[in-house]
Amino acid sequence: MAAKDELGRRGEDLAVEYLQRHGLVVLSRNWRCREGEIDIVAVQDERLVVCEVKTRSCARFGEPAEAVTPRKVLRVRRATQSWLTVHRVPWCEIRFDVLSVLMEPGRPATLQHFEAAF
Repeated sequence: MAAKDELGRRGEDLAVEYLQRHGLVVLSRNWRCREGEIDIVAVQDERLVVCEVKTRSCARFGEPAEAVTPRKVLRVRRATQSWLTVHRVPWCEIRFDVLSVLMEPGRPATLQHFEAAF
């Protein structure tokens, strides 16, 4: 596995642990379709929470969450529509979150959770 892929997987693992500690139930991870990929689909109470996870090893080129571009937002929204169709969810309240994970060598990982980011 490439170092970048490994970093991303570790960041997503931390994000899942964080969400579970905060009462969310994870339904899907790395769900892929023609429109793109959803990193995490979870549920909190009766709300579906779609999470984009961005992990970086340093903030030299900006914070991880800054990498969520308008194009990425569109792809996540389209993939979410496919997820809803495949899982036969006719309608539900949806919140789109971003989890920013910074994993600098020699330091503890930090995670920021931006609820309703887009």
